[in-house]
Amino acid sequence: MEDERLAGLRQAVEAFASAGASLPAGALTPGELIAVNEAYGALRRRVDAVFAPFAAELARQSRPELGGDSLAKRQGYRSPASLITSTGGGSTGDALKLMRVGAATTPRLSLVGDEMPAKRPHVAAALQNGRVGVTAADAIAQMLDRVELTVGADAINAAEKRLVELAPGLTPEQLHRVVARVEAYLNPDGLEPTEQRLREERFLTIREERDGAVSLSARLDPVTGAAVKTAIEAIVTRTLRTRGRGEAGLRDAEAARPGRVPDGAGGSPVAPDERTVRQMQADALVDLCRHGLGCERVPTGPEATIVVRIDLDDLENRTGSATIDGFDRPVSADAARRLAADARVVPAVLGGESEILDWGRAKRLFTPAQKLALAERDGGCAFCGAPPSQTAAHHIDWWDRDRGRTDLSRGVLLCTGCHHRVHDDGWDIEIRGRGVRAEVWFVPPPWIDRARAPRRGMTARLGLDLAA
Repeated sequence: MEDERLAGLRQAVEAFASAGASLPAGALTPGELIAVNEAYGALRRRVDAVFAPFAAELARQSRPELGGDSLAKRQGYRSPASLITSTGGGSTGDALKLMRVGAATTPRLSLVGDEMPAKRPHVAAALQNGRVGVTAADAIAQMLDRVELTVGADAINAAEKRLVELAPGLTPEQLHRVVARVEAYLNPDGLEPTEQRLREERFLTIREERDGAVSLSARLDPVTGAAVKTAIEAIVTRTLRTRGRGEAGLRDAEAARPGRVPDGAGGSPVAPDERTVRQMQADALVDLCRHGLGCERVPTGPEATIVVRIDLDDLENRTGSATIDGFDRPVSADAARRLAADARVVPAVLGGESEILDWGRAKRLFTPAQKLALAERDGGCAFCGAPPSQTAAHHIDWWDRDRGRTDLSRGVLLCTGCHHRVHDDGWDIEIRGRGVRAEVWFVPPPWIDRARAPRRGMTARLGLDLAA
């Protein structure tokens, strides 16, 4: 009987292989390719579901306490995972998932020999009918194992059922985010010990390689890493958003210059930004460090904002959990309080007796309060609309050449690219109105517009009353 069942499995595999061989991939329509992909996914989920109990049994018969009687060792393998990967391919991690999922979704025997249901019945049912794969089943089961000692059985059952309903169609990264938030909801008291351990384990190493390269390796806890991740991602995101638009604009401006030498005739066309995202991230870190060298006060405008979301009651009572935009794993209420302090959260009310917003010629650099006021007025780069985190406060009248004043009425937020464009190409800037309701207008140079008709900045254009 066992040989017949094994023969049935082999026949199923051969049938799939034969069907695939009869479909030339290059001749399929897009719809047919999608259908093949869906069929492959369904088949793989079903195959893994069938094999998971056998993987768990291989692990049981190869447990360490058996010593030389371990099934895997009798076959010449160091572990059951090695046995599985040597025959089925895949990684050791894949084999471990199969063994764990098999153990969690297979009916068990009690100490007296009675059959008991699977430890995770909802996961088992979803796995068997092909709604979830091994990766999703393993993520859900492992999280429930971590919290089951401190959470009631009813809450565990409800969470398992809900996660199984949400899992189909999610990528592993999306599912990880959902599972992490459910875990924080089930066991918020478990967040702080984990955060303390991560903080104690934080490190950064800097090593110079033999070829002169500098290697960095770091592991940061969520509170420490939030500022680093947010700042670098803000710079990279801004670069990616404006890469095509900025290069096209520069090329158009270059083409409009009087007496410009045509490309291919000794000219110097604008070079496109061909950096990879990883290179952009490295350059962003370098820019931040260069900027910090020798600076008594960071003059790059309002910082990239670390957004921490938490209920007011939880924040005041130090209970529950909070989430940080851009991070999958929630943090404790205490961590949220520390983040709020470190990020220097500022109320929206600016000015007052304790803040001087106009410094005249007494200070060359705009103050943080002035930058916040400019951000309120300009909304970011006044020329292209880049977010405030990617801008710096600049003098409309040059500090040295024009004896410019460090006043709100003579300052403007510009990103690095627009700052160079405005000054290098000869744009003039006008501020129309007063306070945060003022509008920034840009006057083009004659070689762009002979009439030099003023143009509204990006923020002003976005706020334009179309009915006017």
